[in-house]
Amino acid sequence: MDINAYIILSLLIFTIGIVGVLVRRNAIIVFMCIELMLNAVNLLLVAFSKMHAATAATKAVASGAADAQIFVFFIMVVAAAEVSVGLAIIVMLFRNTHSVDINFLNRLKN
Repeated sequence: MDINAYIILSLLIFTIGIVGVLVRRNAIIVFMCIELMLNAVNLLLVAFSKMHAATAATKAVASGAADAQIFVFFIMVVAAAEVSVGLAIIVMLFRNTHSVDINFLNRLKN
């Protein structure tokens, strides 16, 4: 598969995530859209890593191409931790306001 297809797919997924964060007011949907954006970046990292490994002439350069895939693994671990903390915050928000609307966060300042 051509690298352009991966770039277009990644841009499409990232754009859906940006639109979801900017348009929606539901905190759970905003978190899902943030995860979409992270997965789009992960897809692009893996695609460029695979392209770099395919065009590498020596084994030393090819082994360096796996670094991006290891980096993607760490991004996924951090994203899982972010989701667990974010969902805990959403649960506490729901307990206090009986809504998951982001606009209610302004009321928690006082």
